[in-house]
Amino acid sequence: MESASPSYRGYRYPVEVISHCVWLYFRFPLSFREVEELMLERGVIVSYETVRRWCVKFGQAYAKALRRRRPQPGDKWYLDELFIKINGEQRYLWRAVDQDGNVLDILVQSRRDKAAARRFFRTLLKKTGAVPRVIVTDRLRSYHAAHREVMPSVEHRSHKGLNNRAENSHQPTRQRERAMKGFRSADGAQRFLSAFSGISPHFRPRRHLMNAPDYRVEMTIRFAIWEQITGASRLPAAP
Repeated sequence: MESASPSYRGYRYPVEVISHCVWLYFRFPLSFREVEELMLERGVIVSYETVRRWCVKFGQAYAKALRRRRPQPGDKWYLDELFIKINGEQRYLWRAVDQDGNVLDILVQSRRDKAAARRFFRTLLKKTGAVPRVIVTDRLRSYHAAHREVMPSVEHRSHKGLNNRAENSHQPTRQRERAMKGFRSADGAQRFLSAFSGISPHFRPRRHLMNAPDYRVEMTIRFAIWEQITGASRLPAAP
């Protein structure tokens, strides 16, 4: 699916620099200052605050464009919730992935009761535009109550070890949470994780299932897609 790249009108830096900084920040556990330093090594002088604004401005747009290019989600969805600390307060990150490990949606909420589960189900169905054949969750009772209201015709499997695929999908989030020393606000966490869950998995194919030549071919394809959705060409390596 073709999609127009975002508008860079009014920005004095070329799109190659902007998209590269956004890629660095969402692909690797780097701070804005570390991205600034990496760009300086390449001879590009840009402040960490400018990098931050680029990530806020373009991160979501890039993630949405990548999601539009994905195939339809599988018919088996794995759901799980993870507690995160935001300004010292406990919040819950709800996440859904399909049987191929593709992140379908994430939602930061203050509770994990029936109302929170119901809200997550509804936003998930709306964003994906699809209805699964099976959903797999842990034993949290809120899932059962929300399932009966929102998608009663869908098979629901609940067991402690069945949704490991969703739990494993939390690992990159935990890594970034540690690198960022926690999130500052619920809105900021939702904004970052929404972009992160769209960009980071694009550059994380299932490496353990590929030999080295196939992995390089797959990554070349994925970088080409990135260039298409950002409207950039590859930034040359430092001399």
